[in-house]
Amino acid sequence: MTQPTPVRRVPDALQPFRVLDGCCCIGGGTEGYRRAFPGCHITGVDIEPQPDYRGDDFHQGDAIAFILAHGHEFDFIHISPPCQGEGAPTKGTNRARNAAIGRTYPRLIGPARAALETTGRPYVIENVPGSEVRKDIRLCGEQFGLGVLMHRYFELGGWTAPQPVHPRHRGRVRGWRHGEYHEGPYVAAYGKGGGKATVEEIREAKGIDWSTDHLRLREALPPAYTEWIGAAYLATLAPRLGVAA
Repeated sequence: MTQPTPVRRVPDALQPFRVLDGCCCIGGGTEGYRRAFPGCHITGVDIEPQPDYRGDDFHQGDAIAFILAHGHEFDFIHISPPCQGEGAPTKGTNRARNAAIGRTYPRLIGPARAALETTGRPYVIENVPGSEVRKDIRLCGEQFGLGVLMHRYFELGGWTAPQPVHPRHRGRVRGWRHGEYHEGPYVAAYGKGGGKATVEEIREAKGIDWSTDHLRLREALPPAYTEWIGAAYLATLAPRLGVAA
């Protein structure tokens, strides 16, 4: 298993460090950035109410509109556009079925990127395999010893970081597949039934202990992912500002 980038201190010149987490859900990503940027202030924005949100401030509303209006006020911006309109699971038969029942999901990565680029701030766009997000960084639960695989891609705007090694998976995701039940070291943190993870299993597998909402736990990023992303960003600042890592 590879180790996360060592946590570095936010330079005094950047205090207070303000982070914006768009489409924040309950704040799995927020918690990771809090760990990576000690003493930071994190604002979350989501179209849905999020009573379990983990950050310092929360605004209910459109995250892209918020970025356009206020993104320049922050030092670092993250957004996780809803994956229902982006990834491979929504394509083909699933997309046809959704269209048949009148259910549509907007594709928001392009508009999010355009909004982020107006701010002049470093940013991250996170999404699933098969989405239009640029594949700068791929993270997997196995890299952090988690009980989920949950491959996610991260587009880095205004900065770069090296791709960490992706270790071999230790086995299968537990549950039913094509009429056959499989055991494995990972739980299926999506959907219900068929051996998929319970609330407590998701909490343990992702390292999230502040919510018991099954749907939002399934949607949330493991904090370890954004802790790694945040630490990688700080590593780019040290030589630029002439401070110790």
